Amino acid sequence: MRYYYTTVVPRPGSGRVTTSRREVLEIGIAYAVLTIDLMLILSHGTYLSGSGTVDLTTLLSPGWAVLAATAAFTGFLAHELAHKIVAERRGFWAEFRMWPVGLLFSFVTAVVGFLWGAPGATMVGGMSESDREDWGRTSVAGPLTNLAFSVLFLGVGLAGFGLGARFVGAFLVLAWINGWFATFNLVPIGPLDGRKVVRWSKAVWGAAIVAAVALTVASLLAYYSQLTFGGPFHYYPSLSGIL
Repeated sequence: MRYYYTTVVPRPGSGRVTTSRREVLEIGIAYAVLTIDLMLILSHGTYLSGSGTVDLTTLLSPGWAVLAATAAFTGFLAHELAHKIVAERRGFWAEFRMWPVGLLFSFVTAVVGFLWGAPGATMVGGMSESDREDWGRTSVAGPLTNLAFSVLFLGVGLAGFGLGARFVGAFLVLAWINGWFATFNLVPIGPLDGRKVVRWSKAVWGAAIVAAVALTVASLLAYYSQLTFGGPFHYYPSLSGIL
């Protein structure tokens, strides 16, 4: 989430969560592009035929589509909506605005095999730079939403493995993606959320970044353990016989 700079600052809101056609359109476009980006990355190039052409049947298979759409919804859309809801509940104007150049760059990098880009940000009006608590609480809401989803997906993934579910890998991937999104956004530099959270409360930032890194690492280890050894608990012999 970025600071909102403009010569005309919108009036503070009424405390109710509102939206506009422009916001719905722009966040919808950003969500669609990120879903496609994640489909390209999560499918690991399996959509490419032997001749190098794109096999849309494989790329658009329900499995990849649902996984990518869920990752984009929880990792990006819910993150931005959390910023918006907290800001507007605190009496400020807030709407998402996409960045076309950032979306284009994200697609190009996804085709190459990794994801980097800035799809846009929740812009906030009426909140001065000196309002550290308002900025801090608004900014930390996004990463905390990712952490909540990461915990949920990690728990479901581990429980699913214990029950013999085949979709455990998908939930561990979703847990990792949300953990990574939280970790990245909490880096205290530039326009990222972490910088505004640190200015408000170093203790809150410290607890959030530790939790984000821990969940990211735990999800990644569990996923690769499941791929390599057949289950996420094989890194921990004392637990492998329980589930």
